[in-house]
Amino acid sequence: MRHSIALAVLVALVGCGGEAREAAEQAAADSVARARASVPPLLNPRLMNDTSPDLYRARFRTTAGEFVVEVHRDWAPRGADRFYNLVKAGYYDSVYVHRVTPNLAQFGFYPDPRINNFWLKRYIGDDPVTQSNTRGRVTFAHAGMNTRATQVFLNRQDNSRLDEQGFAPFGEVVEGMEITDAFYGEYGELAPEGNGPIPGQAAFKGNEYLSTEFPELTQIQQVTIEAPPAG
Repeated sequence: MRHSIALAVLVALVGCGGEAREAAEQAAADSVARARASVPPLLNPRLMNDTSPDLYRARFRTTAGEFVVEVHRDWAPRGADRFYNLVKAGYYDSVYVHRVTPNLAQFGFYPDPRINNFWLKRYIGDDPVTQSNTRGRVTFAHAGMNTRATQVFLNRQDNSRLDEQGFAPFGEVVEGMEITDAFYGEYGELAPEGNGPIPGQAAFKGNEYLSTEFPELTQIQQVTIEAPPAG
């Protein structure tokens, strides 16, 4: 509708001189800019293609406390870039750590199902595995070749057996590993193997499902990008 109004103004003023045409063209451009700005970044993937710094940190504030992940772009460039853009856009704010076992802690279901499902199959290509999935390393989950999207897991123990399955760590916890050890894990593995959430329900209902059915889960309240310490 805004686009139609702006174009109508432009057509009406075609014969009214250069100044009028310029004003109409500017009005049309402003209308398009406002329309684009009204789309949340998380629904506009064209705004989420920044290249990440070579080294950066992500500070997680959770209901269990704070921890910091240091990301090395040279470990897994595609993973580091995707994580950087998601964090900057606030994707992981208010997300629950929905899968907690002795082996790992996983998160990535967005609170709003509309946005959550928008990203479910916006995959990135694989990265070569250059680092091992040892305790503290952070890695994108996948369901096969080239299927990484938004799900991330943190290795709570040595899971180097995952290396040969194509799980490529892109960062590691450098502060607060004890906080990650305190994540609520009594629900166990995801259903049906355990008593944890049903992934499909978490995807299509978001936090409404997780907060109601699994109220004890640890929640990520906010994630912010930080520069690494100097030196």
